[in-house]
Amino acid sequence: MNNKVDVVILGGGLAGLGLSIQLKRMDPALHVVVVERQRHPAREAAFKVGESTVEIAAHYFGHVLGLREHLDGDQIRKFGFRFFFSDGVASIDRCTELGVSKLLPMTSWQLDRGRFENFLGERARELGVVFLDGATVKHLDPASGDDLHAVEFEREGVTTRLEARWLVDAAGRASLLKRKFDLAEDNPHDVNAAWWRVDGIVDPNLWSRDNDWLQRCTPPDRWRSTNHLCGRGYWAWMIPLASGMHSIGIVADGAAHPLEHIKTHALAMAWLREHQPALAKLLDDPRHAVQDFRFLRHFSHGCRQVFSGDRWAITGEAGLFLDPFYSPGSDFIAIGNTYICDLIRRDRAGTLFAPYAAIYQQLIDSFFDNTMTLYRGQYALFGDARVMPLKVIWDYTYYWSLLAPLFTGDRITDIAMLGKLRPALDRATALNIAMQMLLRTWGECNGAPLPPQDGPLLDQFLIPWFHELNRALTDPPQDDATFRERIASNVALMERLALQLLDEARKDHRDIDDAGLSALLVDVAPGEPLLQASWVA
Repeated sequence: MNNKVDVVILGGGLAGLGLSIQLKRMDPALHVVVVERQRHPAREAAFKVGESTVEIAAHYFGHVLGLREHLDGDQIRKFGFRFFFSDGVASIDRCTELGVSKLLPMTSWQLDRGRFENFLGERARELGVVFLDGATVKHLDPASGDDLHAVEFEREGVTTRLEARWLVDAAGRASLLKRKFDLAEDNPHDVNAAWWRVDGIVDPNLWSRDNDWLQRCTPPDRWRSTNHLCGRGYWAWMIPLASGMHSIGIVADGAAHPLEHIKTHALAMAWLREHQPALAKLLDDPRHAVQDFRFLRHFSHGCRQVFSGDRWAITGEAGLFLDPFYSPGSDFIAIGNTYICDLIRRDRAGTLFAPYAAIYQQLIDSFFDNTMTLYRGQYALFGDARVMPLKVIWDYTYYWSLLAPLFTGDRITDIAMLGKLRPALDRATALNIAMQMLLRTWGECNGAPLPPQDGPLLDQFLIPWFHELNRALTDPPQDDATFRERIASNVALMERLALQLLDEARKDHRDIDDAGLSALLVDVAPGEPLLQASWVA
């Protein structure tokens, strides 16, 4: 190994190894070194979270990194998100269920993080990445101008010094560069998590003997979904892993459900017996032996800067982390890594890249802030079987209309196109901010959650426009005019959906504060309802 290299990546997890593969696929001549503290191979069903992928991450891993064969053969195809509004209810088949009856067109996967990162390490080495596992960083000396960055690490008792033109921190919550430059940014989103893995697949179909309930999904395998059990101020997850284990987690607003109530396995199980007794009963089966347990306090965090004209960058949890609801973590890895690759590409070509570092910083900050509106102050809604399904439809629509097509359509680094789309993006942002405030107020006006509603399935697969939004994410990149028309059409769809949701809120509460939404929609024609009566009754 040469001691002067092109790129040193600190951290060999999902973000770091993914970036190394992306860089080598972009430019095989790049000399890339990954320094990872943990030994490989990692154990399967590792302690890490981030097992559920959604559309941006699925496109990134499958298409951008070229890993589709592994994902199809060695991971689990996800049966979408599924939500049960089931706080304190043992008979979950009597509760409102939100999800799909059949697979939507865009494929996504459940990731066994240990298995996946072992594969990423092997693939990186095949491409010529120098992947040094079992190596501990001892000293960082980031440079400025044209000077080289310096990294010292210890591996097998030997201390090595590397000099690199580019330095990337992908070391997770160790946040090496964030700490070095004092870039931590307070985040008022006060939510905590506890999670663990158990042996065997935890099958939701064991919750019922009602054949109609069991068979209303095709195929009838709810276990492949990211299952969410929702209540006021919290949600619990169930995610299957290809190694034959199941990931279980609780995510809760700190004010409503303090971390002290769930921070050990015994406490978490006691909490489940109160709030999600059907899941607790399944987990009491001795075949579901506990493999690990961890908790994390106030996990959401920001970072003042993740891209620098001085040729350093931060990606993954080392920089930004939102909330695990809707599984955006790997999405932001995909976006951040793509921006880093573009900066390095421009530098390698001898063109100006520092201005793009500033632009990409503005963009990722905007994506982070806009996505945070889906979570901040909204956890009280999670147990509302009336409003929360409508919020989920809105949140999906917002994501599939803008950020997802920008990435899957290969436009995330197209500054000229983003400039042309600015009015449409600003319009969609204003609609979303007003809608999130309306949804929060609507839930507050509703008060206590509804009792179980005899088990209706709110089937997203049967909403034609919703299905088409998802399918369009599989389209190949489009020419400029077609892509702009697509985004304009998506924003118009958001306007119509916002108008219908506002009308429904007013039916429930005539004088509800609409947060300025009506003013934004004053010129929007209603048209045919986008959601039929079964959704809004």
